[in-house]
Amino acid sequence: MEMEMAMREVFDAVSAMKKAYVSLQEAHSPWDQEKLKTADVAVVGELRKLGVLRERFRRSRTAGGGGGGGGVVMTASTLREVVAPYEAAVEELKREVKSREVEIQNLKEKLNGVVNISHSKKGKSLSRRKVGCSSQAQVAVAPAPELFEATMSQVREALKSFTSLLLSLMRGAHWDIAAAVRSIEAATATAITAGSFSTSSIIATQNGNAKYALQSYISRKLFQGFDHETFYMDGSLSSLLNPDQHRRDCFARYRDFKAMDPTELLGILPTCQFGKFCNAKYLAIVHPKMEESLFGDLEQRRHVVDGGHPRSEFYGEFLGLAKAVWLLHLLAFSLDPAPSQFEASRGAEFHPGYMESVVKFAGGRVPSGQVVGFPVSPGFKLGNGSVIKARVYLVNRN
Repeated sequence: MEMEMAMREVFDAVSAMKKAYVSLQEAHSPWDQEKLKTADVAVVGELRKLGVLRERFRRSRTAGGGGGGGGVVMTASTLREVVAPYEAAVEELKREVKSREVEIQNLKEKLNGVVNISHSKKGKSLSRRKVGCSSQAQVAVAPAPELFEATMSQVREALKSFTSLLLSLMRGAHWDIAAAVRSIEAATATAITAGSFSTSSIIATQNGNAKYALQSYISRKLFQGFDHETFYMDGSLSSLLNPDQHRRDCFARYRDFKAMDPTELLGILPTCQFGKFCNAKYLAIVHPKMEESLFGDLEQRRHVVDGGHPRSEFYGEFLGLAKAVWLLHLLAFSLDPAPSQFEASRGAEFHPGYMESVVKFAGGRVPSGQVVGFPVSPGFKLGNGSVIKARVYLVNRN
């Protein structure tokens, strides 16, 4: 009877091992790299534990003269102690898998809802006021310059939010903000006909204006490659070979992507085109030394280099900005004619028809003698003749 009890415990342990392997398989769909690693370590660990139990059982049988009951009871007790915590871990992994399945289902329902609403609203035009709010933007049935303007406003708000978080982390890490601004200004400086001058000392002495230099740096990285249909991530020429179909496809992707949570999407499809865009832009914006200084290690960067997407507050804020730029890019290639991007040059005269100062002046008017210290974000000329002004940081010519 004692032998049967011991064998029953062994079979239960083997059954638990099979459940552990199932959990390992479940971590593949939806793909979750962290859970996959955890499940893999657990399976290997349990295999080793079973090997140890086997050797203990053999030793106890030998010590008991081939039939000693005490050794068998001891082995069964040890086996129960080993299996119990692992069964709890298996149940926890199962709960996490179910939670992810619920998230996927919610994502599918959101997507279906957006598509259904879009079809039901077909034929209705969008006013400038309507496209200014996200709920109306979700039901847009055709690309329009007004929709592009509203999306550009969302890009600027997301840029301010991400920059604010990054600046607070830099201050928390006791960065020399003035030195950082000088480094950014030097990296983006170009030859200008109006003469050579530096704006970093002016920014450093004006409290709160360092954020504009940081916005300029981030914006330049994000909009690099904006004129190409895939940000030059591949050599696609669909917009040239079949422009009408490509415009329709871009707007269809815009409508689908508008209602999606980028974190949920990348949890399911981490290597989709948007995922590759996020990987490339994050690595371009966040230098290894910057990340190590802000977070104490390079764990997030390694995750991104491997094609993953960290579940951190900082990366989540970055995804919000990346989504806004991605939506703007899809809209740009949905419009006919496509918006024409432009950027103010350092040292250029201030032109109120094409430029907007990020620094407010007394009376609301820009005084004479102001020139562009550096561009903050690009502007666009739209097919209907309207202009989205480029944001600039102005300095006195003298």
